[in-house]
Amino acid sequence: MRARLPDQSGFVERDGVRVAWEEFGSGPVTVLLMPTWSIVPSASWKAQVPYLARHFRVVTFDGRGSGRSDRPEGTEAYLDEQFVADALAVLDATGTERTVVVGFSCGAPWSLKLALEQPGRVLGVVAIGPALALTSGKDDTLRREFAVRPPDGEAWPQYNKHTWLERDYDGFLRYFFGHLFSEPHSTKQIEDGVGWGHEIGPERLVDTEQARLWCRTAGFADALPAITAPVLVVHGDHDRIRDHADGVRLAELTGGSLVTVAGGGHAPHLRDPVAVNHLIRDFVDRVAPEPTRRTWTRAVRRPRRALYLSSPIGLGHARRDLAIATELRKHHPDLEVDWLTQDPVAGMLEGAGERVHPASAWLASESAHFEDECAEHDLHAFQAIRRMDEILVNNFMVFSDLVAEEHYDLVVGDEAWDVDYFLHENPELKRFAFAWLTDFVGWLPMTEGGEAEARLTADHNAEMLEQRERYHRVRDASVFVGNPRDVVPADFGPGLPSIRSWTEANFDFAGYVTGFDPPGPADRARLRSRLGYRPDDVLCVVTVGGSGVGEPLLRRVLDAVPRLRRTVPELKFLVATGPRIDPATLPRRQGVRVRGYLPDLHRHLAAADVALVQGGLTTCMELTACGVPFVYVPLRRHFEQNHHVRHRLAQYDAGRCLDYEDLRDPSLISDALLGELRRERPYRPVETDGAARAAALLAPLL
Repeated sequence: MRARLPDQSGFVERDGVRVAWEEFGSGPVTVLLMPTWSIVPSASWKAQVPYLARHFRVVTFDGRGSGRSDRPEGTEAYLDEQFVADALAVLDATGTERTVVVGFSCGAPWSLKLALEQPGRVLGVVAIGPALALTSGKDDTLRREFAVRPPDGEAWPQYNKHTWLERDYDGFLRYFFGHLFSEPHSTKQIEDGVGWGHEIGPERLVDTEQARLWCRTAGFADALPAITAPVLVVHGDHDRIRDHADGVRLAELTGGSLVTVAGGGHAPHLRDPVAVNHLIRDFVDRVAPEPTRRTWTRAVRRPRRALYLSSPIGLGHARRDLAIATELRKHHPDLEVDWLTQDPVAGMLEGAGERVHPASAWLASESAHFEDECAEHDLHAFQAIRRMDEILVNNFMVFSDLVAEEHYDLVVGDEAWDVDYFLHENPELKRFAFAWLTDFVGWLPMTEGGEAEARLTADHNAEMLEQRERYHRVRDASVFVGNPRDVVPADFGPGLPSIRSWTEANFDFAGYVTGFDPPGPADRARLRSRLGYRPDDVLCVVTVGGSGVGEPLLRRVLDAVPRLRRTVPELKFLVATGPRIDPATLPRRQGVRVRGYLPDLHRHLAAADVALVQGGLTTCMELTACGVPFVYVPLRRHFEQNHHVRHRLAQYDAGRCLDYEDLRDPSLISDALLGELRRERPYRPVETDGAARAAALLAPLL
């Protein structure tokens, strides 16, 4: 799912070749993000577009051979002048008179050519990892090796057109992008690159490379000093595709600025997007300055303020976060709390009288992304989070702008993965106390993912461990919402430490936070009466959380209702669909009340005699705290629900787990619910002071 959709899009045609363009945002300054080698489309700017479009007008286009643009045959179709002419045609089609041009790799020389040929239209050029052979004979070597067919019986080189066309194109892509992203822990970027490379295919890629190697205009380097527009060069000193010395030389020839990414590879805009986004914005502000007005408040006049980041994946975080914020205000009655979050959490907080910061409107929807990723009661949560990288970058940039413009004494991140990750990657941006809250630690592979998934989860865990080891100061507090025994007894991966021992050494434990006081027997009777339930009603609550993933489970439960009510005629059902499932789409059943979003759902759960829920931690723990017997059905391939939640519930001897595949037979659902309804063994008690304990850990940071 994209973090931001275009405001306008279209095609421009030149000599029978259609080129696809997109336009985002508005403003007096336009930024043109140039295409690069056709091995990747304009989607390679996915980490830049949403951020830059909040400040400028942004135009992108798929270079010929990539994305939605045509794929003409022949070397001549991919000459440098063709891409420059396409860029001019896109500028004309979008009504762009002047622009700042940003080019990556092969897009850098095209951007520089545009500045040479159209100096009145180019305000400035940002060249990232420029593909210019200014200091070495690398292109001469590539030219010699690329076209010669290797002898049979010998190992074929990867950078060879015959290898691409006849032997192992996929192997070349993995080799190439493995070199392009030379930074450790670049599995997602490499995966993206390989996928993009397969979109163009080897035949057209050969055309593009032959055009670059044999047809580049002679004397181009000699013309570079004639560029009058300001130039910024961004180049990694570990670039294994283009020598860092070429970037240094380009800055010298153009009189431009140079930013060296120490330890960086060829594509820092994808591997270190936060830093590059700030560099581009600062450059545009310098070459096309706009007047600004702002207020600076003296330190002693500043009110005490906290920014609370509450995860929108499910509604449970909001209730516990609100409880913690309420307890925190007891320590600091003058505390102002702003919330940076999304629906459905934002609506719940506003209903409770909290201030959701207007910047929340810029956040890309994480809940919608997860719904995009799900199938029938199936959500590969680990891969869904990996594929949410575009959204996470966007949302961190919203946060980064906010804390740069407004002062906050404390930022609390409840599983705000974007903020925690990118603060560790960019620790210079931390200007506040930062507290991290989570109820699980460690990415765990699902068995069906095999060794490949186990390697990926271990790599993600290793990156987190390295971040924490090097920048322990980024988190001023790490709070685990639970107890040490709730942490899974597993390892982060081969050769990595135990998750439980590492968590015990690096976290404080608040105990579980329900966000409400579980009712006693007398309170429960009054609660049932207040909610409209009769004393002899046997109430079963069915709920699947705040996303739309659980609709298939609701349908299977509804199919089992007639059998259940034949066995227990007094059984009544409340089916809570949540804010993202339309109750009208579900079938009607006798004895069933279907409701949408219920802000007081936890009260109905506390009043229930039995419940059937998805495997989310919050709902399951609310039922556990209230002593309500329940059946839970974890989403398939959801590592948190199947490993972390299941382990925690076992510590409380709570709930009965069913596999979704077993629910095709309605009798299994009814047997499980009836079995839990007759359960006599009580759950272990859940602590009731978790919010106060969490607040006590945070209060000294203010």
